[in-house]
Amino acid sequence: VQLQASGGGLVQAGGSLRLSCVASGRTFSSYIMGWFRQAPGKEREFVAAINWSGGSRNYADSVKGRFTVSRDTAKNTVYLQMNSLKPEDTAVYYCAADKDFSRFVRNVGIDYWGKGTLVTVSS
Repeated sequence: VQLQASGGGLVQAGGSLRLSCVASGRTFSSYIMGWFRQAPGKEREFVAAINWSGGSRNYADSVKGRFTVSRDTAKNTVYLQMNSLKPEDTAVYYCAADKDFSRFVRNVGIDYWGKGTLVTVSS
């Protein structure tokens, strides 16, 4: 089972990036998929998550109104559209999969993790 994230890079404050995460090795259609991030010197934190149908989404307060999580179940892919980026959004972003929304919010017991992709926002 692999979760492969991509799309990170360097962007100026106010800019946009879209991250992608492709899941392989099994079908994730019944899983909630989402994103976490870890900034230098800080603990990993929840960013956003979406259920299998796309009908339920959850966001951290710090990104509400700026980030949008979506998924393409047929492609086993989850996306994170990041707009109005701020320097404090600089972090390594990780995708994850689990069957329980509360685990995303509490950042505990996540079933699957991908390797991260670095997002750097310059001021």
